[in-house]
Amino acid sequence: MYLEINSENPDKRKINQVVEILKSGGVIIYPTDTVYGLGCDIYNQKAFEKICKIRGIKPQKANFSFICNDLSHVAEFTLPFSNQAFKAMKKSLPGPYTYILKASGTVPKMFKNKKRTVGIRIQNNNITRDIILGLGNPILSASLKNEDDFFEYHTDPYEIKEEYENIVDCIIDGGYGSNEPSTIIDFTANQPELIRQGSGEVDFLDL
Repeated sequence: MYLEINSENPDKRKINQVVEILKSGGVIIYPTDTVYGLGCDIYNQKAFEKICKIRGIKPQKANFSFICNDLSHVAEFTLPFSNQAFKAMKKSLPGPYTYILKASGTVPKMFKNKKRTVGIRIQNNNITRDIILGLGNPILSASLKNEDDFFEYHTDPYEIKEEYENIVDCIIDGGYGSNEPSTIIDFTANQPELIRQGSGEVDFLDL
């Protein structure tokens, strides 16, 4: 399925179609506030494994993050975090940032790693936000890589359709995507650590 959805004013009927696909264990390609991503319901093991296969990653070595709707949603899946982390997230989210936090027991097993951490995003994208609200829980976030030597990530939804329409269950065209991923900040230690500089600036952090 290929759906064109306006990112400024998402069509509720189309959003509901996507939600039903996710509930039935489907895999989607969707726009974010950075690059296009592969996604599924975080509680669906088979869909998670399918995304790992598409990305060429062994499930036990996967290090995907997932997208929440707001900070209260984040708190459901993480251990209590520092005031510094809270202030940073409050200031920068929703936005192009992935925060690494200590995982709580509510995080699905497939997301747990040896460090017991989890990557969290709150995106500034109305399509993604409406999907999460409709689903009632976070969706997986895995960047859609490109084999092109010039562009690391897919940016053109029509090209995505040509390559993936027979591989995933739904492709959402939300306009052209960025070729710059999110900025990753690790808040699991005493001081924040910049893991990857992406489209989000870090001048609000004492690094």
